[in-house]
Order: sequence, then C-alpha cells, then structure tokens
Amino acid sequence: MKGKKQAQSRLDFGVEEATDRLFVRDLLQWNGEDNDRQMPWKGEKDPYRIWLSEVILQQTRVEQGLKYYENFISTFPDVAALAAAPDEKVMKLWEGLGYYSRCRNLLSSARYIAGNLHGHFPRTYEEILALKGVGSYTAAAIASFAYNLPHAVLDGNVFRVLSRIFDRDVPIDTTEGKKYFAALAQQLLPHDRPGEYNQAIMDFGAIICKPSPACGQCFFRDRCRAFAHGRQELLPVKEKKTSVRERWFNYFLVQRGYEVAIRQRTASDIWQQLFEFPLIETAGSEEPARLLAEFRQQYGSTAKAEGTPTQQDQRLSHQLIHFSFYILHGGTAEPPTGCTWVRRADLDQYTFPRTLLQFLASKGNM
Repeated sequence: MKGKKQAQSRLDFGVEEATDRLFVRDLLQWNGEDNDRQMPWKGEKDPYRIWLSEVILQQTRVEQGLKYYENFISTFPDVAALAAAPDEKVMKLWEGLGYYSRCRNLLSSARYIAGNLHGHFPRTYEEILALKGVGSYTAAAIASFAYNLPHAVLDGNVFRVLSRIFDRDVPIDTTEGKKYFAALAQQLLPHDRPGEYNQAIMDFGAIICKPSPACGQCFFRDRCRAFAHGRQELLPVKEKKTSVRERWFNYFLVQRGYEVAIRQRTASDIWQQLFEFPLIETAGSEEPARLLAEFRQQYGSTAKAEGTPTQQDQRLSHQLIHFSFYILHGGTAEPPTGCTWVRRADLDQYTFPRTLLQFLASKGNM
C-alpha cells in the first residue's frame, strides 16, 4: 500500500518514476561522456568565484561574460580584494556589461562578507540567499557547486528542459508555474551528486535542448514526451507578454577645446552612478531646433550645434531607448549646468553606458 501511494503521488505531480530515474541517469551519463562545454568556472569549488560567475552571467551571454569574469578574477582574486576596492574601479571594470545594479549589489555583498562575516563566504543556502542581489537560482548554484548541498537550480535552461521532457504546459512566468517546476526540479535532483547534476541539466539546455532544439542529437529523444507529441517547439509556455517602455534620450556632446562636458547619473534609474553627457529626455521624438533651444535654457550653454544628430536605438529587458546625439562646440568657459569639463584623453577613466561608449568610439578624436 505504501508503494502505491508513493507512485500515485508522482503521477499526480505529473512525473512517472521510471522516466524520472532514466532521465537523471542518462543526463549524468551524457555529462560524463559527451558534454564538452568548456567554461573557466566549470568544476570550480571556490564559492567566491562561483558567485562572481553567476552574477556576471545574469542577463549576459557566456561569450560576453567570459572576459569580464577573467578580468575580475585577475584584479580581485578574492572577496577581500573586491570589498576593499573603490566603487569607481569596480564600476569601470564592469563597464559595457550592463544592468549595473548587479555590480552595485556585488560590491555591497562583498563588503558585508568582509566586514560582518569576517571574510568567510556563507556556507548554507539560506545564508547565501540573504546576500544582496542573490536569488534562489544563484543561491542554489553556489550551494550545490561549492558545497554539494542538495538544492536544485531553476533557470531558463532548466525550465525549458523540464517542460519538454515531461510535456508540461504550466506557464513558467506565473507563480503556479514557478512553484511547480521548482518542486519538480527538486524531486529529480540526486542528493548524492547535486552539483554535477545541476551543471549537467544547464549545459544540456544550452547545448541540446536550446530554444530551437537539436532533437537529432538528444540522448533522451525517444522518451521525451514533448517530442513524442511534436510539441517541443511550443514549450515552455509563457502567459504574460513583456511590456516595453519606450524612452527618448537626447544627448548633447559639448566640446570646448580639448575638453568635453559630462555629468554623473544619480537618480534611481538605469545606469545609476555612471557618467553621461548633458541629457534631455522627452516623451517622443522632437524637432532638433526645439531641443537645442531647451538645452540652452536648461543647461545655460551657448555652444553651437554641428551637423545633424546621430540616431541610435538600444533595447534593454523592459525598455526601448531611442538616442539622438548632438555635437556642440564653443560657448562659455563655464561647463553646462550640473556638468564638469573633462579632457577627451581622460574620458576612459570614467564609466559610461555602452551606447555612449559606442558613440564616442565612432567619433574617434572628434
């Protein structure tokens, strides 16, 4: 009777025990024999390095994040070195990676570990989760990779793999879906090899069970429920559409001799603490003549515009920003209100948003 109840509970949950065991077994076998995905932090046991890699890879492709990880490890080899670094140095090393709140949280947590925890990285899931900027996925990754603790990771790759293997169409962006897949992931986790399994399922989602799946290479294709029903391209399911906020940023690159006017963003908004040129944000596209008049009034500058503005767009996770760049010369000896004159040769000492860096690079010496 007890065995029947256990089997029934699995069926109610949507996973047959045989499929459960076979998937875990075959996944670990694939990981040991055929998984050739190479990353410098793979197999790492140092919680600091694992934490650093996971924070960098939030919202960032591995190919882009790799050089940042290597630069951070080289510059700040341990949590004490990171905690002791000036904000400006850390932000400059992060420059171009985007989502700068990750960097601020990283620095805040490093200082908490160095000061409050006497430099000892937390050793339990709950203590790791309490670090600023660390969510359930990152905490599970650190706990399982560094300490082999039995906590299942649940990221985009894992959502995709589980929804397809077991043909589950519970929306992954709902509270119900997150709870369902978190419980399923934890049920599957082999407690004797949690770190290895977590890395394997993420790698499998990145290499084989990609958004456009490579089913022909999949070791589990014949038992994959979604493949059996031709539904692999339809899963996972999302219920909500991401609303995108459109913004119009009009930047004014004011030059006076060998100097450029810049200011620091201080509001609680994107790119907080980064540097930029004088900015006027508008509710939509505006005529250049009207914008230049507003710039002179708002910033108290008499600099003259040169040529037509350069247009560029940048899409963030929930924002679409339309940029217009105006180049101006001359004007008064005083910088625009709220700005500082900086030599063009010294601009690389300041941290700028990626799009502004690209604009500067395109203009060379201007």
